[in-house]
This record gives sequence, structure tokens and C-alpha cells, in this order.
Amino acid sequence: MKTCKAIQISQEQTMSVVQIPRQEMKDNEVLIRLQYVGFCGSDLSTYLGKNPMVKMPVIPGHEVGAVIEAVGKDVPEGLKPGMVVTVNPYTNCGNCASCRNGRVNACQHNETLGVQRDGAMREYLVLPWEKIIPAGLLTPRTCALIEPMSVGFHAVSRAQVTDIDVVVVIGCGMVGMGAIVRSAQRGATVVAADIDDEKLALAKKMGASYTINTLTDDVHARLLEMTSGFGPDVVIEAVGSPVTYQMAVDEVAFTGRVICIGYAKTEVSFQTKFFVQKELDIRGSRNAQPSDFRAVIHYIEKGNCPVDELISREVKPEEAHEAMQEWAAHPGKVFRILVDFR
Repeated sequence: MKTCKAIQISQEQTMSVVQIPRQEMKDNEVLIRLQYVGFCGSDLSTYLGKNPMVKMPVIPGHEVGAVIEAVGKDVPEGLKPGMVVTVNPYTNCGNCASCRNGRVNACQHNETLGVQRDGAMREYLVLPWEKIIPAGLLTPRTCALIEPMSVGFHAVSRAQVTDIDVVVVIGCGMVGMGAIVRSAQRGATVVAADIDDEKLALAKKMGASYTINTLTDDVHARLLEMTSGFGPDVVIEAVGSPVTYQMAVDEVAFTGRVICIGYAKTEVSFQTKFFVQKELDIRGSRNAQPSDFRAVIHYIEKGNCPVDELISREVKPEEAHEAMQEWAAHPGKVFRILVDFR
């Protein structure tokens, strides 16, 4: 039996490199060799024992830069060995209400790689060909940034952002950066809000017109000043905190749109009068559609994405546990940690 190297989280704050059986490829599947895989916030939550959707032990990871190793006989000719690819890490059942409505990203029974099922932190991975996304001219290293940015791109679609909107993005991690980029591409005036000045500076490079440090600035006063007293048309919540959820509802303009990406770990209390008085559209945004992946690839191919600034650290599998420990100690200072499986 062939085996391959993998990273496994076996219990809270315990991560190790293990050997696992290498998957067998079926006729409709593709075997990829992983080059780079990114750690995301859900992986950190899993490591800390705070991810209720995960059953230990688990192989984390769903932000993928890879090369096709082999293809099954029923795989379309457009997918060939040697191609650089990323992957759509979500499953969809085809039968639930979301799938029936064509919104497969929000499948009721979705199983994301590294969350509800073993993920991509391994040397080799087999997936159905439909989940393989060709990455054009991008490198595998850059491909590991595509999935989290695509989640931000999808949130902007959910918000129906246009060029007359003022959009506030709360949280300037990778997902928030994707929302900033896509909002700016659509011509909106973008305000980035975060507690870290370094992230806010990078947000400006990625398309934000204004920044707000929510720790040191008067958020309400600044937003009224920027919007002639109206408030922002759209607020995208990309943190997952009761404070930022409340901020989104409080600060959005009358008849505005609030888009929720982050999962709050505790209950959130609202003044529900704003829901009615403002006639708000409050919408969830989950995962991403294939078109969002393609849009991110197109954006990065143009050469305007500061890729190197989004990658905080690159480590080998044997160094991953140490890197995760350091991230857990300083969570606000990390964009992406990439694990190099080459």
C-alpha cells in the first residue's frame, strides 16, 4: 500500500506529521500532488479545540495550490497531468433546498475539506474532477490564497454592490481583503475597519479608500463624516464577534445591506428595532461559487495583488506545529501560513 505524509490534529493543541494511506483514484477522479496548503482561521479554531464542526483526529486544510499528478479515464480532456490547479473544497448533496435552488455553496449537508472531513494537508489528494479548478498562469504558492479571497468575493455578490455604494468591510483578514478587492472592482467607495494598523495599511493597497481603527477611532462619527450623515450602504462583517455584528447593524444606513460571513462563537444581542426601522437586508454569505474562484484567479493574474504581503510565513510540515503555536499566541498578526509540501 502506498502512503503519503500528512499533518494531523489529534486533539486540542496537538499536531503531528503522520503517514496515511494514499487514496486510490477512480475513473471520474483526479490525483493531485499538493505543493502549498494554507492554514486558515477554522484550522486555528480546530487546533485550539474550539471548532464544533470537527471530529478529532482530523487532517486540516482546504486552501490549495497543487499540480495534477494523474487523471481517471472519465475525466474531461481539459484536465491534464502537470497543470497547476486549486480546488473547490466543498461538497454538495444535490438534493437539499440550497442545491435545488442552484446555490450549492450553501448546501445543507456540505462537508468542507479539513472541517467535516479530512483535508488537504497531505502530499497527495484524490477528488472528483468537478472540484478541480485550473489556475491558469498562477503558481501553486499563489493558488493557496484563492479560496479565502473567493469567500470575500462571494460576499460582495450577496451584497449586490454597485459603484454608487459606500461599503464598510469589518475585518481585514484574507476573507475581508477579498471583499475589499471585489467591492473596489465594482466601483464602490470602500472603508476598511480593523484593530490592526498594519492590516489597514495593506487594505489601502488592495482598494480601500478609507480606513478605520475600531480600537482608537470613533467609528460612528467617522462613518457619518464619510457618508454625509447617511451611513454606509453596505456593511460586510468578516470577523465573527458579537461586537462587530452589533456594529454592522448599528452603523449601516437606513435601507442598507448587512452581509454576515463570520461565525460568532457566542450569542449576539441586537436592538431589533433597527431591523424594522431601517428596513434592513441582513444576508448570510457562505463559502463561494465556482465563478468566485475564477474571478479571484483573474484578479491575481493581472499582477496587482500584493501576494508576498499576504503570506506571513512558509513552513515545512515538520515546522507546522510550531507555527500554529505562534499563531495562537498572536492571532492578529497573521494573514496566511503556507505549508510547503514540495
